Amino acid sequence: MERTYVMVKPDGVQRCLVGEIVSRIEKKGLKIAALRMNVMTEAAAKEHYKEHSERPFFGSLVSFVTSGPSVSMVIEGNNAIKIMRAINGATNPVDALPGTIRGDLAVDMGRNVVHASDAPESAEREIGLHFEESEISGYPRADDEWLYE
Repeated sequence: MERTYVMVKPDGVQRCLVGEIVSRIEKKGLKIAALRMNVMTEAAAKEHYKEHSERPFFGSLVSFVTSGPSVSMVIEGNNAIKIMRAINGATNPVDALPGTIRGDLAVDMGRNVVHASDAPESAEREIGLHFEESEISGYPRADDEWLYE
């Protein structure tokens, strides 16, 4: 099974959207293998978003993700990365389709509720940044036989 990293950003936590987002992930057939709520440190935020370090929005992005609690998750499932990107919708909520998390729950690119890894390499890096392997619980879902051939 493929793993990906998903974060409900501080705006999603403050707006009480964690349950809605977790529900969408689980209803799709993906499973939550690890979950934690905490306030990300500045160092962790800078490391997490290091690919954006030269962009003009980097400072405000780091300030935002460290401004309050966020929920970090390891999500597992076949094609988990691609599926989570589709569930989230376009980065800019204005471009996100209805039915996606951002299309339904966000209105501003700077407050787009959720993050998900975009590739296997970033998923591995982000999972390693936020979780120890011992904190990740792989398990079979009771409905796996109904989800996968």
